[in-house]
Amino acid sequence: MRMTRLHAPTLKEDPKDAEVTSHRLLVRGGFIRKLAAGIYDYLPLGHRVLRKIQEIVREEMDRAGGQEVFLPAVQPAELWEESGRWGKYGPELLRMTDRKGADFCFGPTHEEVIVDLVRRDVRSWRALPLNLYQIQTKFRDEIRPRAGLMRGREFMMKDAYSFDVDDAAANESYDQMYEAYQRIFTRCGLDFRPVEADTGAIGGSRSHEFQVLADSGEDAIVSCDTCDYAANTEQAELTQAAVTETAADSAPRELVSTPNQRTIDEVSAYLKRPASSFIKTLIVDVDGALHAVLLRGDHELNEIKLGKLLDADHIGMASEEAVKSVTGAPIGFAGPVGIGDVESIIADNAVRGLRGGVTGANAADAHLLNVDEGRDFEVSQFADLRLAREGDACPRCGGRLREHRGIEVGHVFFLGTKYSDAMRCNYLDENAVERPMVMGCYGIGVSRIMAAAIEQNHDENGIVWPKPLAPYDVTILPLQMNKDDVVEAADSIYEELRSAGLSVLLDDRKERAGSKFKDAELIGIPLRIAIGGRGLAEGVVEVKPRQGGDVEKVPLADIVSYVTEFLA
Repeated sequence: MRMTRLHAPTLKEDPKDAEVTSHRLLVRGGFIRKLAAGIYDYLPLGHRVLRKIQEIVREEMDRAGGQEVFLPAVQPAELWEESGRWGKYGPELLRMTDRKGADFCFGPTHEEVIVDLVRRDVRSWRALPLNLYQIQTKFRDEIRPRAGLMRGREFMMKDAYSFDVDDAAANESYDQMYEAYQRIFTRCGLDFRPVEADTGAIGGSRSHEFQVLADSGEDAIVSCDTCDYAANTEQAELTQAAVTETAADSAPRELVSTPNQRTIDEVSAYLKRPASSFIKTLIVDVDGALHAVLLRGDHELNEIKLGKLLDADHIGMASEEAVKSVTGAPIGFAGPVGIGDVESIIADNAVRGLRGGVTGANAADAHLLNVDEGRDFEVSQFADLRLAREGDACPRCGGRLREHRGIEVGHVFFLGTKYSDAMRCNYLDENAVERPMVMGCYGIGVSRIMAAAIEQNHDENGIVWPKPLAPYDVTILPLQMNKDDVVEAADSIYEELRSAGLSVLLDDRKERAGSKFKDAELIGIPLRIAIGGRGLAEGVVEVKPRQGGDVEKVPLADIVSYVTEFLA
């Protein structure tokens, strides 16, 4: 492709709404343009990258036994009503009505549609296992779309669905997809980590996220410094923390005044006691019932764990009025001693056995000292209820957990019979007995991979594409377009490299050399060939990798073999 024909409008200034590096560089490099909040046009350079990602995904999905389909983006409401998700999915589901008044949605995912397809066509155990996948546009009406392609409303996704005869076979399918994902993200040139994760709105019982490690990632993940355990902080299992005792022997409770000191940090500083000695009491609304949830003062509640423990549909912090109704005090002074009418008192494992603690006194501007779990209050149930953090013990080997930021680019779920039961997606076994198919589902954010790759691979001058994802393999910069020998050499090398099967971008614009160099670095093509009159007089061109390496003079006769070897 010649630059004079390529629609790649590069910009000198950063877009005002860009929050992360990938958003800034994709707009400046002429890869994407914003149409509406969280919705983007993909320009030719951006589309070339998307196609490269798609081909890697297709090759590995086909290798793993997947078969590609293409399903409708607009889905009828009755399928979602069958699965039970029409009323549960929430405002992220873009709903619409056709001219006849029928309800539809723009698919954020395709479990219902694929189940409907399979249940109509597959009846016998002989047709299983089956794995169908597609690469399709999805829409989720995010309340706050941000960070360009990392958290958009419309995005490109690969979603696959496996159907098996039983749990054992379904777990084999899950493992095959897990391994395929490892190959996909490795081939994309990404530094990633698979982590245990929550199943969320998709449902199911087994789940792994594939996280690209990047400081700009919005997901917090932890991994062990000794074994291969890794998990999302919301999913990470935790063993009971060592008890922090602030007194060698139990002392009588003491009521102290803490005027205007509400938060743990404020009261900790005021009383000169560590946050780890506090018992934080949260009044939580769980499906309309109020529970008191106790945590050590330096820990944070994991609402997902609490929701699973109580099998809840909705969890949120209680209103100020509700807090006052059970504590008799404003928010910030709740404590388990003498608390009012709550459904239960649930405590994180780290609270078990805590002695000499500090709690709210259920009275304004007051706290209690020397509170002992077991002596001063009773707990209905202990459980792992907190978010994992740096330094926690690994639940597998006892090593230390280290914290990272990650960008989720893939997610695999073991669904079981959640959808096949609800939608009667059954098969006949060898004895002609009807049984539900056991499912898995497997998603990859194709467009998000583009952003994640840039978050990991950039410098102060622009994008540094991994070789497998770059829009072109090599760019040629003739630096003196007014010299016939330079133009002829550029055209000759351009045709030779294309004949060798390489994708080449020839910057044939009549721009200054400095402008060409800046755009080449901004766009991030892996290898740059600069052609000037002085070099041609010596029979060489100047070649430089986009990342690292020095400028190297390569003889004209060797340029094809040099580039081919570099890209291998």
